[in-house]
Amino acid sequence: MSQDIVLVLRALGLGDLLTGIPALRGLRRAYPDAHLVLATPERFADLAMLSGAVDEVHPTPGLGQLAPLRDTPALAVNLHGSGPESLADLVALNPRTLLSHRHDAYPDLTGPRWRTDLHEVDRWCGLLEWAGIPCDPEDLTISRPPGQPDRSSAVVIHPGAAYGARRWPAERFATVAAALHDGGSDVVITGDHSEVELARSVAEMAGLPQTRVLAGTLGLLELVALIHDCRLLICGDTGVGHIATATGTPSVLLFGPTPPSRWGPRGAGPHIAVWAGDKGDPHAEDPHPGLLLITVSRVLEASRNLLRECA
Repeated sequence: MSQDIVLVLRALGLGDLLTGIPALRGLRRAYPDAHLVLATPERFADLAMLSGAVDEVHPTPGLGQLAPLRDTPALAVNLHGSGPESLADLVALNPRTLLSHRHDAYPDLTGPRWRTDLHEVDRWCGLLEWAGIPCDPEDLTISRPPGQPDRSSAVVIHPGAAYGARRWPAERFATVAAALHDGGSDVVITGDHSEVELARSVAEMAGLPQTRVLAGTLGLLELVALIHDCRLLICGDTGVGHIATATGTPSVLLFGPTPPSRWGPRGAGPHIAVWAGDKGDPHAEDPHPGLLLITVSRVLEASRNLLRECA
């Protein structure tokens, strides 16, 4: 007799996956005997499995690209968005039950209304709780990936972000990097393959050797291990910041167009979210004016305080 399949759609970015872990674990506890399948980009497969909530990753680059499963899902859960595109993907699989926020395009589908004022973690836990599935919004922790080198002396600076609106200027990151290096910190610069030149420019402006640039050299689990081990992470509103939340690593996180009440660290922990109070379009090309109000001195003060407190 085959297992029931619970399919979860969350074909988004790194931060989206990590903020969805409490909901995934709630589903795992509610359906311990089911085969829980996560539709998410293939590059996140190892991290999704590390969460302990998922039995299988169904590689899905984005909306409109959800391939059929081998069997009809007993339950499909929309942890992707408000619809209607994500709902269309799941309805096409003809699941026996579909759990999602309600949408006018699907009047027969019940569910809670979509709210814009919720933290991302609380949004998806709230969806499950609406369906009677208990969920702990602070159940975010992931374990250290095994077999990775120890970099426990490092201070990690990650200057990149998916959109220009969330990128604090490179020269400001460089000034922070130089000051912390001069104070004795083992500063390294990270980034993905598209951010290598950005990371190199930060190191050059900071007077750091290019050997301190780790951008483009780390796989995802290597990056998770580095952030798990390091003394401090400094970055903008990007997925890497959620790794620090998930690993309990001290972090200084710079927010511009999106307030930390929506995407900042969830619950207590050694994290400082720096925000000037302005809101705007998080997908714009240029740094948001509110982000530019965050000064180097403010970031350095927060960083030094955390380094002292967590020494």
